[in-house]
Amino acid sequence: MDYDLHDIIETKKPHPCGTNRWQIIRMGMDIKIKCTGCDRILMMPRRDFNKRIKKVLEKSEN
Repeated sequence: MDYDLHDIIETKKPHPCGTNRWQIIRMGMDIKIKCTGCDRILMMPRRDFNKRIKKVLEKSEN
């Protein structure tokens, strides 16, 4: 899966707020994502992130 900083991604399971769209806000060993529905921020290891991602919805312009 090819993703980069500030991309909008879709996860396999929805967030409790009802949306499954997330924005990547930090990348490294851990990846930090922000829910586009309720602005909740999650940080998880890259290995777990790669299991949860379904597809990239929007690529960033940078």
